[in-house]
Amino acid sequence: MSDFIKTLLRKNSLRKQCQGASVAELEKAVADLTDLIEERRVEEAARAEQEKAKVEAIEKIRETMRAAGVQLDDLVGNVEAPVRKKEVKAKYQITDAQGQTHTWTGRGRTPAIFAQYMSSRGISKEQLPSAN
Repeated sequence: MSDFIKTLLRKNSLRKQCQGASVAELEKAVADLTDLIEERRVEEAARAEQEKAKVEAIEKIRETMRAAGVQLDDLVGNVEAPVRKKEVKAKYQITDAQGQTHTWTGRGRTPAIFAQYMSSRGISKEQLPSAN
């Protein structure tokens, strides 16, 4: 909660902040707050009406489903699974000093083991051993 809202909600704090204000200024503030209250009431009523319409639409759909003998599982069962991207095969393969084999697709950032391998041999990515 902001300090401004805290001041508005505490009578003594509000009194202290309004000490130097004239009656006309206070009346203007009250009028502005009244306008804001009315705007907020209209917004809340509109939101409540939208929510009510949504609930009615959902109930209408449920009733239609009941009448047709359709269950939610029947609808969900027909949804297709998202298409997964193909896994990219490794394009390069090297074996380190410990005998471990490392593979890389050639995409993205160069793995440290491959960067070290290329720099120690003075070769480029295209000259790496193929993973075939």
